Amino acid sequence: MGKTKIRNQIRRLKHTPHSDRLSRRESGFSLVELLVVLAIIALLGAVVGPQVIKYLAGARSDTTRMQIEDLGAALDLYYLDNGHYPDTQEGLDALVNAPADASRWNGPYLKKKTIPLDGWGNAYRYASPGQNGPYDLYSYGADNNADGEGENADVVSWE
Repeated sequence: MGKTKIRNQIRRLKHTPHSDRLSRRESGFSLVELLVVLAIIALLGAVVGPQVIKYLAGARSDTTRMQIEDLGAALDLYYLDNGHYPDTQEGLDALVNAPADASRWNGPYLKKKTIPLDGWGNAYRYASPGQNGPYDLYSYGADNNADGEGENADVVSWE
């Protein structure tokens, strides 16, 4: 009797439509529930989004600062080999390509054999002799113009 009763219940469940087996409450989410979830996601995006952008902006400045330090180290190696820093005309290219008058050039002095761009995709500015030391190496920041504040502030090798 027990097995027959269970088999009959299984047959009935197989032949009844899905909507009859589950109550309306169990069949899915209501429109109000979906709207509440979307509102929560929008609020989280409004709070978290600006913080993420703030950290991204800081990361570009930090990346540029670290690249300037790395380029400075490469310039120092160039100096040790050649007895002078590349002049303004030779520029940073002297770190990856031997200048015509550099008989003791032992480069390239950068691993990737290319001059990196700053965190905003602009070329670094280089002058030798510099106004603030043997060379000046700097980036003008996000706006690519001298001076500025925040994300537009200059990132320099002498500070």
